[in-house]
Amino acid sequence: MEDEVEEVQRVLDAIDAIAVGQPPAVRARRLTEMLSSVQERVRRERQQAVREMHEGGMTYRQIAKELDISFGRVRQILAEDT
Repeated sequence: MEDEVEEVQRVLDAIDAIAVGQPPAVRARRLTEMLSSVQERVRRERQQAVREMHEGGMTYRQIAKELDISFGRVRQILAEDT
């Protein structure tokens, strides 16, 4: 858990560093790029984890319950292009 807290802090520090001394338009562009990259990475990692759960023998309904998401959302995650 401590490692996770440190990782989150590093991400927050990186976000703060982007904003230092930059005009608003530059900050906005850089933050938009960062957000896009992070979203894509998180999406891929989540999909891989859900795929591993399913390949490990869990049904869509079991995964949905475990993750507190809908059956349909599990199906969408697994159907996304990688």
